[in-house]
Amino acid sequence: MKAVGYKAPGAPEILEDIILPDPMPPQGRDLLVRIKAVSINPVDTKIRCRAGALEGATWRVLGWDAAGIVEAIGPDVTFFRPGDHVFYAGELMRQGSNAELQCVDETLVGHMPQGLDWGQAASLPLTGVTAWEMLFDRMGVTSLTEGVLLVVGGAGGVGSILIQLARKLTGLTVIATASRPETEVWVRRMGAHHVINHRADMAAQIRALGLDAVTHIASLTASDRHQAFYEEILAPQGHVSLIDDPASFDIMGFKRKSAVISWEFMFTRSLFATPDQGRQHEILEQISSLVQAGAIVPTDHKRAQGLNAGILRGLHEESEIGTSIGKTVLVY
Repeated sequence: MKAVGYKAPGAPEILEDIILPDPMPPQGRDLLVRIKAVSINPVDTKIRCRAGALEGATWRVLGWDAAGIVEAIGPDVTFFRPGDHVFYAGELMRQGSNAELQCVDETLVGHMPQGLDWGQAASLPLTGVTAWEMLFDRMGVTSLTEGVLLVVGGAGGVGSILIQLARKLTGLTVIATASRPETEVWVRRMGAHHVINHRADMAAQIRALGLDAVTHIASLTASDRHQAFYEEILAPQGHVSLIDDPASFDIMGFKRKSAVISWEFMFTRSLFATPDQGRQHEILEQISSLVQAGAIVPTDHKRAQGLNAGILRGLHEESEIGTSIGKTVLVY
C-alpha cells in the first residue's frame, strides 16, 4: 500500500512517499479500513518532531483522523460490517492514517455521518472526541449546566467543535477568543455568543460584557501565558481544562477559589486501555447523530487532494505556524 512516513524525527522534509506491506487480516476487535480522507492535527507535527519509528518498524506513519470504508473485520467485532463508512482518530502507539489502509480497534470508531463527503467526515473525529471529553467528561457539564464558558483559541479545530457542543447541548453562555477578522467571523458562525481578542486585555473585555467572572475555561492554546488572567477571571469553584503543553502551569494561584484544574488528552483511554475505552465509540456515534440532525456542522476550512509527501510537508508547515482556522483535510 502507498503511505507517507519517516524514519527519524525532524522537520517536515523528513516525510517521504513509501510503499508498505498491506496490514495483516484484522484480529480481535480490529477493523481494516480503506482510507478516503484524513485531516491534519497538531499531534502530527508534535510526534514528527519528537519520536521516530515505532518499535519493530522501520517507518513511522502519522495521521490521527480518518474517514473510510471497512474492508474486513476481526472475529470479535460487533459494531461494524464490511462496507460500512466510518470515521475515527485511532491510537497514538499504532501506525497512523497517512496510508491507504489501516487497522483500528472498533471501540475507537464511529459510523460516518450520512450526507457528508469524505473530507467533511475526516474533519470531525479527533477534535470532536477531544471537545466532548473536555466539556462533558472532564468539566462535568450537563444539559442543565448554566454559567459562562470561555474558549481560548476558539477558531482552531477543537474550539470549533467545543463552541458548537456548548451552544447546542448546554445552558452555558459561550465566549470565544479570536484575534483576526476572519477568525472572529468563524467563531461566530460556530455559535459563540460573544467574541473577545486574546491579544488585548481579556479581563477588561469580559467585564465590558457585564460579566465579573467565568465559570468554565477551555484553554486550548498558550495556557502558560494566560495563567494570571485565568486566576483573575475564574469564578470561585470554577473549572479550567487544558489541552496544550505549557512550559509551566502553577496551580497554586487557584487554591483560594477551590478551582478544579484538569487536562484533556483524547489518547488516554486507548493509551492505557482503560475499562471505558468504548466511550470513544459512543461519543463518535453521538457526534454522528448530531451532524445528521443538523445540530453540529463539519469544521473543514481548507482541503487538499492526494496522498503525497510533498502535500503533507506543506500542510505540516502551515499547522506549525498556528494560524489555521477549523480543520485542513486531505482527500485521497
